[in-house]
Amino acid sequence: PPAHSRNDWIGPPDKHSNLRPVIFYVPPEESPLERRLREARQEAQACDQRYWARHNRAFSQEKEEFIYSRLKAKGLEMRDETGQKATLNAEEMADFYKDFLSKNFRKHMQYNRDWYKRNFTITFLMGQVALVRALRWLRWKKKNV
Repeated sequence: PPAHSRNDWIGPPDKHSNLRPVIFYVPPEESPLERRLREARQEAQACDQRYWARHNRAFSQEKEEFIYSRLKAKGLEMRDETGQKATLNAEEMADFYKDFLSKNFRKHMQYNRDWYKRNFTITFLMGQVALVRALRWLRWKKKNV
């Protein structure tokens, strides 16, 4: 982002996690509370990036292995005569999706718990920052009246 920008910048989706990274604006006179909020948001983003990159890699790898094993069991190759990648029908892929979700249920539940904790903390900090700013604005207004 340009040096004069006063906003957060959102980038294109990450190729591994599919999440859009954020470059957070750091105000020149950031208070310790505002810094805690920004750092909590950055940490939440980093945790999400790590989780979804790992999850998506595992998903892709296991999906390819599943397709390969099913095609091999049918006596087919990964590519057909025209060079196109062979695929399975929706019912066969539903078996994979169900198994993958079942196998990763605990990981996903733990991620969700952590996500809620992080976002509750962020929301609490946002409330504190908003309250401090409102009180600062009221004091400024009272002083200038």
